[in-house]
Amino acid sequence: MVEVGERRRIGARGRVALRAAELATWASRKAGRGKGSMIGGLVALKIDPNILGELGRDRRTVIVTGTNGKSTTTRMTAAALSTLGDVATQADGANMDAGIVAALHAHFDAALAALEVDELHVPHVADAVDPAAIVLLNLSRDQLDRVGEINMIERKLRAGLARHPDTVVVANCDDVLVTSAAFDAPNVVWVAAGGGWAGDSVSCPRTGEPILWDGEHWYSTGSDFQRPTPHWWLDDENLYGPDGLVLPMSLALPGKANRGNAAQAVAAAVTLGATPEDAVAAASGVDEVAGRYSTIEYGSHSVRMLLAKNPAGWQEALSMIDPTVDGLVIAVNGQVPDGEDLSWLWDVRFEHFENVAVVASGERATDLGVRLLYAGSPHTTVADPLQAIASCPPGRVEVLANYTAFRDLGRALARETRDV
Repeated sequence: MVEVGERRRIGARGRVALRAAELATWASRKAGRGKGSMIGGLVALKIDPNILGELGRDRRTVIVTGTNGKSTTTRMTAAALSTLGDVATQADGANMDAGIVAALHAHFDAALAALEVDELHVPHVADAVDPAAIVLLNLSRDQLDRVGEINMIERKLRAGLARHPDTVVVANCDDVLVTSAAFDAPNVVWVAAGGGWAGDSVSCPRTGEPILWDGEHWYSTGSDFQRPTPHWWLDDENLYGPDGLVLPMSLALPGKANRGNAAQAVAAAVTLGATPEDAVAAASGVDEVAGRYSTIEYGSHSVRMLLAKNPAGWQEALSMIDPTVDGLVIAVNGQVPDGEDLSWLWDVRFEHFENVAVVASGERATDLGVRLLYAGSPHTTVADPLQAIASCPPGRVEVLANYTAFRDLGRALARETRDV
């Protein structure tokens, strides 16, 4: 193991912080409390609040943020950047300061980094690591009790980007709020990554005037703010880029949103020097992200796991459901990490499951059941997700769950399959 500070300049306090983090991580693992990376990051920050900047120094870093798709795009970006060298990144989606510190510490000598960062944390993380590029995916309502109104997030991101004029911003020009955040940045790579959810962008974030759509193009009626011309765009078969570039792109992951995620990951990696061909090949090979999209054999069922966290994410995930499956379990919790206010359920269209056996599950199965009832979607209610899966006909079952329901069910399935 390379001695801490041997290749990367870490001050005396930082070295103590990292040693303490290693001990905390070791103790957590020995106690069976998990991987210990988060507690290690928290301990390091407690001892040296500047450790994030010290660990991020002298790396070429890509920050990935947005309401949906952060983990997937970060994974794809890391894969694309790995064609250039070793990459520091999070494997578990821990996207706040402690998780970022843990990832940078774990990949101490990597010259490159692909960091998933919570939207609220982007400005100060960018100040600490001075990224080469920032990827802006999309912005929509998510956990209003924690995050607040989405226009406030856009303004904070816009102000944060203004402090880094040399950073390349890889922004989704199909998202009105993302475009507003990046519009004034001097170095922007515009990507037409798609925008299936427009419910939070009906008015201009700059003037308050209506946003009007004309096919793919959108514009504000109150100013010259409008959809920029993209440098990268895609269709169902190819990725298109600067100078007439056309590359076939066939992904291991499903859904149009993931094609958009891959386009932004490739654009970011190319900005840092990867060849488009290598970047597309690497991003296309990503087939699983922290358990998402994975398939698990459980009894007489083949279970595919999907994660959604907010109205935009749920709408996209619902479009990935195979209508020929034998059963669909929708699991919803309302814990703090999920957001305790589940009124967003009424913004999601659950009306197109007439021919699928649907089971409402999770801690808030009753709330979900009421929404499904009003959607005219026949269903049963089984609160325990494992029992909900078992209640489905034998064969293929898709599970769509929000954050803690997905996490807890994944752990339960791992225990059950390990004990078989």
